[in-house]
Amino acid sequence: MRVRIPTPLRSYTAQQSWVDATGSSVAAVLADLDARYPGLRFRVIDEQGRLRRHMNVYVNQHRTRDLSTALHPEDELTIMQALSGG
Repeated sequence: MRVRIPTPLRSYTAQQSWVDATGSSVAAVLADLDARYPGLRFRVIDEQGRLRRHMNVYVNQHRTRDLSTALHPEDELTIMQALSGG
């Protein structure tokens, strides 16, 4: 599966905007990404195992906050960091 990495997290992926990962759920893919790119998962998931408020995850352009969302090998996962300002 292909995973799109937001610019602020690309320091973990050697500046790659797209990386490959495996897993049958969003949580499993994030765990696989963390094994390949240590520290990445902590930037997306908080200490309680929930998606951080400022992070968004899209599966094939459909937003989800449910880490148990099932995935298929042909899916694309996009991690986005919400922007705020004033």
